[in-house]
Amino acid sequence: MRKHFRRFAQFTALSSLVLLSACGGAQSSGEKDANGAGKVTADIGVISYISGPGAAYGEAITNGLKLANEEINKKGEVEINLVIEDSAGKQDQALTAAQKLMNSKNVTAIIGPTLSTEMNVVGPEADLNGVPIMGTSTTAEGIPQIGEYVFRNSLPEALAIPASIDKAIEKYDAKKVAILYGNDDVFTKSGFDTMKKAAEEKGLEILTIETFQKGQSDYNAQLTKIKSLKPDLILASALYNEGAVIMDQARKMGIDVPFVGGNGFNSPEVIKIAGDAANGLIVATPWYGDKDDQKVQDFVKKYEEKYGKKPDQFAAQAYDALYILAEALKNAGDADRDAVRDALAETKDFQGILGSFSFDKDGDVVMEPTVLVIDEGKFTVFE
Repeated sequence: MRKHFRRFAQFTALSSLVLLSACGGAQSSGEKDANGAGKVTADIGVISYISGPGAAYGEAITNGLKLANEEINKKGEVEINLVIEDSAGKQDQALTAAQKLMNSKNVTAIIGPTLSTEMNVVGPEADLNGVPIMGTSTTAEGIPQIGEYVFRNSLPEALAIPASIDKAIEKYDAKKVAILYGNDDVFTKSGFDTMKKAAEEKGLEILTIETFQKGQSDYNAQLTKIKSLKPDLILASALYNEGAVIMDQARKMGIDVPFVGGNGFNSPEVIKIAGDAANGLIVATPWYGDKDDQKVQDFVKKYEEKYGKKPDQFAAQAYDALYILAEALKNAGDADRDAVRDALAETKDFQGILGSFSFDKDGDVVMEPTVLVIDEGKFTVFE
């Protein structure tokens, strides 16, 4: 029996009702496809950062999900209905949305929420209730380890940041670094922890560690100190709003050394906000939209035609996530939450637009990152 069964088993009269709620989910509708096989139908909950300062993340994620959903339903093997809730990037709102979705017996699984900060409160609740949940942008350390029902297909900082730093060291013969990070967010704090650990392991001298907070607009004090110390690289863990402003102010102060960014920088919004100041930013990602791969180019074309802009990594990860979940529904044979969780855990060598993807024993990512740099206003492969 699953962990949540054991937890609820201690209750008496109410336990059977809770079990029904926890284990329920839309069952196979009984419809037949063209080959006479049963078509699995399910509601999939989505918790996304749709309103607020980080809404570009949520927009990209929901766009990717909606495009994948149209394609999946058109194929006819699985019928998915997306039930989308806005978290506004807030823990309490994300938790309220999650509870609403989990209390619906028709919701088989949840995609999201967007931020690791949100997943830290939503993940345990989903695990407790036996609801499979998959983060498409939650890259902080320890997310899948929250519980056996918690997965992610987003490349964790623990894989991405060291790959970026390695490339930067190789290219610039870097020896000294300054680190700058947001200290009031789980995601950016986790990115800093990874940066510091990677820098120490690679023998880099850390000249200074500077902090800031979400919504901050003036970074003069931090950047003045960094400039005086003359680092070879600046390692920065920030969401795109703060990150873009930091780079813009740094360049205006005459700081021209390369930035190595965490996952929050992997957005076209950085280029949109910072302009030429974004040039030289190095990041690692599973997504590269100019990759010479037919599956990738087909996705980019369809996304541009539908939304009028190029997809970023958040759109791509969400797109692949729904396909991974659709495959799990198909393999499970119905929309039972436990069966779908088990099918997700068995995902190996899934061939998506991000490349070959598998879950490890913890529900974490197994794949190779690509290191990119912003050059002349666009992301390109960092050679």
